Amino acid sequence: MTSSDAILARLMQLHPKVIDLSLDRIHRILAALGNPERSIPPAIHIAGTNGKGSTQAMIRAGLESAGKRVHAYTSPHLAQFHERIRLAGELISEADLAAALEECEAANAGAPITFFEITTAAAFLAFSRTPADYTLLEVGLGGRLDATNVIEAPALTIITPISIDHTQYLGETLAEIAGEKAGIMKRRVPCIVAPQETVAREVIEQKAERLFAPLRIGRQDWDSRREGDSLVYQDEHGLMDLPLPVLPGPHQIVNAGTAIAALRELGFGRIEARAAVTEAEWPARMQRLGHGPLVEAAGACELWLDGGHNPAGGEAVAATLAALPRRPTHLVCGMLNTKDVAGYMRPLAGVAHSLTAVAIPGEPNTLPAEDTAAAATSVGLAASTAPDALAAVGRIATDHPGARILICGSLYLAGQVLRRNG
Repeated sequence: MTSSDAILARLMQLHPKVIDLSLDRIHRILAALGNPERSIPPAIHIAGTNGKGSTQAMIRAGLESAGKRVHAYTSPHLAQFHERIRLAGELISEADLAAALEECEAANAGAPITFFEITTAAAFLAFSRTPADYTLLEVGLGGRLDATNVIEAPALTIITPISIDHTQYLGETLAEIAGEKAGIMKRRVPCIVAPQETVAREVIEQKAERLFAPLRIGRQDWDSRREGDSLVYQDEHGLMDLPLPVLPGPHQIVNAGTAIAALRELGFGRIEARAAVTEAEWPARMQRLGHGPLVEAAGACELWLDGGHNPAGGEAVAATLAALPRRPTHLVCGMLNTKDVAGYMRPLAGVAHSLTAVAIPGEPNTLPAEDTAAAATSVGLAASTAPDALAAVGRIATDHPGARILICGSLYLAGQVLRRNG
């Protein structure tokens, strides 16, 4: 059988645009495949700007603690494509992935279709053929016209915090972006909503009213907060005193609350809520690296990795760094040319001592290291460049032994780091 890598390389050539939001092509291929999306286990559909992956990981941990078999779909992947598709708790096997991709390639018959659309079709095909109790679907981009938004009657929808990002596809204003995210809501299907800025919340509420969709809104119908070394969750059913999320960072308090609200809506309780916060795994989100060539190059320095890449992600990283034990922090940063680079870095200028800019290897949309450094300088961060992350880490370790080093700025850079660091 042809390897999945070879098939994925062919699929990349089927459409000239990387992103072209539409539901026409995904509906066409799904019809050719016999509409497998209609045969998947009950779906929990998650949209939002930040926190989708962490929230999904916590919900999955909670459901699996109850003995449930859970499919999960997420993007992008970090080290290998198989990470995007989890069948009944396990990463999809090479044989199953290659078979699903080949079947989709044949059904598509060479017609224009984006890489994300045809691989989403492959995920639905795999999900429809493996028994499970739930399917967790993470939106790729936006919501209304995202390829995952073909599920007619999900069990639940979720909207994580919304902020400005991907303006070239989703609109210039928060209200426009919120409208796209709210596009996953379905008639009479409950929707869990993380705490939002007022304008975004109002857009969601208006959409829900038209669809008769019950809302469970953070800080109105439920709340999650840190009290000392505990996470306190409260809703109409009562109060739960839980451990802090194992995923680091103050922003995970909100993500945990969103996940717990979803689990409560599905009929689960304290045991599943506890598992959600203590057993979730989600790499490259303020992840402490413990082994590999980069860790060896870091010497006595702490080495961390994060894939946040927009202004809200920068704020979350800055808040996480501020909450860690005090230690001089130096950034190694690579970003895409489609991002608000200065907006991402501005919150970090108050918590980091320097930034070393790198290009993202093999990524056509990488921002040149010199441009990344210039953006850092513009917000008051002392900046330099290095040929790659390994050289940057080694130089910082030599100049600042015992410091904290954070590699950040892009999930694509994070994926490169995880692949090359073993």
